Amino acid sequence: MLINRLLIRRTVHSNFHPLARRPIVITRLYSSKFTMSEESSNSIQTPPTTTTTNGEASNSISAPTVGEGEGKPKTAKELEKERKKAEKLAKFEAKKAKQAGAKPKGDEQPKKAKAKKEKAPAAPIPEFIDKTIPGEKKILVSLDDPAFSAYNPKNVESSWYSWWDKQGLFQPEFTETGDIKPEGAFTIPAPPPNVTGALHIGHALTVSIQDTLIRYNRMKGKTTLFIPGFDHAGIATQSVVEKQIWANEKKTRHDYGREKFIDKVWEWKDEYHKRISSQVKKLGASYDWTREAFTLNPEYNKAVIENFVKLHEDGTIYRANRLVNWDVKLNTAISNLEVDNKTITGRTLLSVPDYDNKIEFGVITSFSYQVEGSDEKVTVATTRPETMFGDTAVAVHPKDPRYTHLHGKYLLHPFIDRRIPIITDSEAVEMEFGTGAVKITPAHDQNDYDTGKRNNLEFINIFTDDGLLNDNCGPEWVGTKRFDARSKVIEALKEKGLFVESKDNEMTIPTSSRSGDIIEPLLKPQWYVNQKEMAKAAIAAVKNGEITITPKSSEAEYFYYLENIQDWCISRQLWWGHRCPVYFVNIEGQENERLDDAYWVSGRTKEEALEKANAKFKDVKFTLEQDEDVLDTWFSSGLWPIATLGWPNVNSEDYKKFAPLSMLETGWDILFFWVTRMILLSLKLTGKIPFKEVFCHSLVRDAQGRKMSKSLGNVVDPLDVIGGITLQALHDKLRVGNLDPRELTKAEEGQKASYPNGIPECGTDALRFALCAYSTGGRDINLDILRVEGYRKFCNKIYQATKFVLGRLGEDYVPPKSSGLTGKESLVEKWILHKLSEASKNTNSALERRDFGESTNHIYNFWYELCDVYIENSKSLIQDGTPEQKKSAQDTLYTCIDSALRLIHPYMPFISEEMWQRLPRREGDKTISIVVAKYPEYISEYDDIKSLEAYDSVLDITKGARSLLSQYNILKNGQVYVESSNEELFNIASQQQDSIVSLIKGVEKISVVKSNEEVPSGCALQAIGPQLTVHVLVKGQIDLDAEIAKVQKKLDTANEFTKKQNEAISKFSEKTKQEAKDAAYKRLEKLGAEVEGYEQTIAILENLKL
Repeated sequence: MLINRLLIRRTVHSNFHPLARRPIVITRLYSSKFTMSEESSNSIQTPPTTTTTNGEASNSISAPTVGEGEGKPKTAKELEKERKKAEKLAKFEAKKAKQAGAKPKGDEQPKKAKAKKEKAPAAPIPEFIDKTIPGEKKILVSLDDPAFSAYNPKNVESSWYSWWDKQGLFQPEFTETGDIKPEGAFTIPAPPPNVTGALHIGHALTVSIQDTLIRYNRMKGKTTLFIPGFDHAGIATQSVVEKQIWANEKKTRHDYGREKFIDKVWEWKDEYHKRISSQVKKLGASYDWTREAFTLNPEYNKAVIENFVKLHEDGTIYRANRLVNWDVKLNTAISNLEVDNKTITGRTLLSVPDYDNKIEFGVITSFSYQVEGSDEKVTVATTRPETMFGDTAVAVHPKDPRYTHLHGKYLLHPFIDRRIPIITDSEAVEMEFGTGAVKITPAHDQNDYDTGKRNNLEFINIFTDDGLLNDNCGPEWVGTKRFDARSKVIEALKEKGLFVESKDNEMTIPTSSRSGDIIEPLLKPQWYVNQKEMAKAAIAAVKNGEITITPKSSEAEYFYYLENIQDWCISRQLWWGHRCPVYFVNIEGQENERLDDAYWVSGRTKEEALEKANAKFKDVKFTLEQDEDVLDTWFSSGLWPIATLGWPNVNSEDYKKFAPLSMLETGWDILFFWVTRMILLSLKLTGKIPFKEVFCHSLVRDAQGRKMSKSLGNVVDPLDVIGGITLQALHDKLRVGNLDPRELTKAEEGQKASYPNGIPECGTDALRFALCAYSTGGRDINLDILRVEGYRKFCNKIYQATKFVLGRLGEDYVPPKSSGLTGKESLVEKWILHKLSEASKNTNSALERRDFGESTNHIYNFWYELCDVYIENSKSLIQDGTPEQKKSAQDTLYTCIDSALRLIHPYMPFISEEMWQRLPRREGDKTISIVVAKYPEYISEYDDIKSLEAYDSVLDITKGARSLLSQYNILKNGQVYVESSNEELFNIASQQQDSIVSLIKGVEKISVVKSNEEVPSGCALQAIGPQLTVHVLVKGQIDLDAEIAKVQKKLDTANEFTKKQNEAISKFSEKTKQEAKDAAYKRLEKLGAEVEGYEQTIAILENLKL
């Protein structure tokens, strides 16, 4: 817009302060002049443009939204939105650059461009060879080395971890007397990953969040303990090893025998344990490896045995013959929590392990039983026809007149010699449903099991553990696979004229989350834990505030689960795991029921069990036989927070100092599997809570929101993100797994769609920061790898900024003894120090609230303010200022870069250490590593609202000038005029001319004037506030008609906002707060100034056409 020496009249509201924050707030203002390497040019953040209500992008005045608070700070969501927008723009620019650099296809010749100097091809960057001896402090190579010209995560992240570990920096630090430090303790037991293979991106999120908290609290001076370890993962590990020996040797575990097979699993465990340990170290987890635990180690085994024996002795653990969820493929029972229920709406073909063809589900089959001694038939319906071999009754409702005459009669089984009684049961039967007759198979259905118990029916098991029909089905059917039997039974029923019909039926299919097999309900004698009384104590611990659970949604789920808890089956028919420490007493000459708990004795050792048996069975001869089963993996991992501290030895130093632990951090998906069980067992066994806080993080999904799945090809190995990987290498990794060939093609297509160019090298720091930035409290994280790549660019900004600062400080620079103010700081120094204190306060607060998304925003924001504003300003102060100005600018630069690196260290441990180690130290500072450096905190001395507002005015001027210059494409020799009749604003602009020029490209100087008459004609203007305007000379460089149309749109928008604002003000009442009224009048005042300006601008543009 243009203005011809006309002064826009402005009135000032009585309580308006000329330096108050204005609605035009800069967050990522400036396309910095900051000189970096080529990589740094793809900055993750770019200057945002404002957008008018009609969607038109604009860099000049944009009418504020009605209701928007004057000077309202950006919220975390707004900052996040800006960041995402900027990242998209960065990707778009990168894509354009790539397209521009693409070779023309075929014979097409590129259009001849103006003669340009050809850039010499960039010299290849030499590979960095780290000569540091593992465990020794890293040898810092000069930043002038070609290998360090640009940020390279591999170079930066090498050697630090082994040095940190060897120095004992990860071990808890105590007072001289061996006590917890006065600052307190912060302790986390790392959830033990299964020792079955590689980590996935969910593990990376867990490590990132937990290690951030541990490093933060360590830097706060607390005694910290981060306990590492691994879970033996009974079912998963045994399954993998069994597959492996079958594939390689065509042997089963039974060919080896129990002891030799277990030895084989230990070999496999040792190999994969090393691999998974190295992955965790690569992620930077500051574990105290001297306390590493494994859930099958001898010391841990003592805790598991103590757990079982104590609970068995007091009757909490008992033996019962009940229906279990039998996994035919794995040949073991699994818990309800390990069963996935899939709902299908009708006929559906599903893949079942060990079947060549898919099996049909979602069908209900009706068939008839012949009534004994009659031509009459009774029709029943079932989704599992093969279970008819286990039918021991047909139930009808006692009041159903259709069957009254059949009460007490029998039906004849068509395939085996069995009479089936017709019973009456009002609970099992709904008269209106189907035929009103229900087949009862007590040994293979939970509802039928209950009916069988009520009516004292026979329980007939018809399956072997391998899912084959057994002897109870008759010789013709023995050995038939269960789902093959389904179709054969239907054919046989048809032959006998008993088949009625088959039709679609919506149903739920229980499948094993471990093997994918269809669960078969089987009667098995097992060990159970009675959890009802334990659950009451666990509920109380949360309700009375002893334990907090975040987020609230997880707390609600916790209560619901415990209020409806069922007894826990802990027997597993495996060899790999903790064998049940319980023995059956075989009394000579007697055949006693193994289901009877009276003949079982538990013991911490066999000798203890023998003592118990001798006391219980006096004067009889007997032998002891240990139960073959092992305990559910969760039964041992449920002891994790106490066993890792030495329990059952409650006098161990770790238990006395650290129990209960500070926090348990994990995914919400294992709240029931693991978290509740740790609370239940700890309260039961020790009378104490295991930890004070539970934090449940989100689950990681792919960019499209889909669950990570090998068959979809979207599973992400964190090491592939850290080091980068080609698309072909991703395909190759799929082939190493156990994917069905039919799923392999689908998975490869998924990889190609998600990662068409593979995954770029991002580094650990970028991955950790991205995962934490994603953690905004939602249930799911939709992870876009390109966003992680964006944070690699942020790492480069940190790297180049520190490198630049080191150059500006010089080799001889000595920092002052303290970071206190000297009174000689320039305005921009006061501004950045205020920002530092503010960022430190907000980051500390966010981390204490576990708001990782917000804390990363505060840190991220400060780094950009430091780089794009202060570092740019410091150039002129250091190069052209007085010795006093130069020293002050350098000292502030040092304070800020040192603090910024410490601020980001918990999230980015490697780059922060690499660059911090290159900084000089203040006198007396003997801190050996940033790992144990003090975390930045709020410094009241730095609080300077007046300087903040004053320099914000400078930044507003800068933004206004840059917007106008950009709008009119003025790239050099720009003429900028800053106009203000307010004395204070005029003085600020006058004194900060060099600062303003340092932040604007294409301008060598600016002019500061008090009135519009001093501004030449033909200028575009931008109103920064009621008393501050920026003008840029544009006459002769614009299309007047187009400009008039553009300004008219803005005028229409401003008028609309004015109308709405007046309507809002008219509704004020006595109850309206004064602050709200003041803010509304300020907005109306500014809108009036804008409307007047637009009207005058249109008039002037019209005049310029004459």
